[in-house]
Amino acid sequence: MNLIDGNLISKSIFSELKDKVSKLMLDNKKITLVDILVGNDDASKIYIANKKKKFDEVGINFVECDLPDDISESDLIKRIDQLNSDDSVNAIFIELPLPKHINEKNIIDKIKPEKDVDGFGANNLGALLQGKKCFIPCTAHGIWELMKRTDIEIAGKHCVVVGRSNIVGKPVALLMLREDATVTICHSKTKNIKDICKTADILIVATGKAKSIDDTYVKEGAVVIDVGIHREVVDGVKKVCGDVDFDKVADHTSYITPVPGGVGPMTVNMLIKHCIETVSNE
Repeated sequence: MNLIDGNLISKSIFSELKDKVSKLMLDNKKITLVDILVGNDDASKIYIANKKKKFDEVGINFVECDLPDDISESDLIKRIDQLNSDDSVNAIFIELPLPKHINEKNIIDKIKPEKDVDGFGANNLGALLQGKKCFIPCTAHGIWELMKRTDIEIAGKHCVVVGRSNIVGKPVALLMLREDATVTICHSKTKNIKDICKTADILIVATGKAKSIDDTYVKEGAVVIDVGIHREVVDGVKKVCGDVDFDKVADHTSYITPVPGGVGPMTVNMLIKHCIETVSNE
């Protein structure tokens, strides 16, 4: 069993990104991301603060845009239109979820594709499907980077993705197809899911349920990528775990991501990478 060290890989990527931003600044190319939060969700505020710290460190202007939770959908769209037309704004990020009275898809699709650095808009997802250059949803992109930088062979392998969200499951399945894997997507309605998972050379788990995958789902020697993150209390001690029961699964794998310290650290780095790409030719 080999740990895929997301913290170590993330540090290496972050160093590369800092160098790129420094070079862009020498050419007077500035990058600004506007992060929109509707409402006062405490968890989102913590995430935004952590994200801003990374952006400040790398040298990208991070602007927080806090809007009231009772803002109308039309007023939110007007705000996005203003940012779309503002040439000083390179990137727009919407914190999800949005209040129930607002249609998330409508809002995300209002962001110009070239400013949709989270890659959730229909234009970017469609381009990903067609194999065109686009912004890839950040967590899915982070998974791909982890695997490439760990030299995990993807071509010709059977990759099983557990989860079908637009945020992780679907885009990571498309990325694995792009790398010539044979891909199966499982979800809550899949029959015989355990048997399917046991055929996987690469198992990517995004169920959203803590420790939902144990060793009975995993083929000996498989690569296991755990996307989930949950907080649990064990014997009065707060701990963090993933969608995979790490203690039961790890010894049966060739490579596995830990939680924390696996996929998680990669997501913000991919967002930074996408922001850089709004002003570079890479």
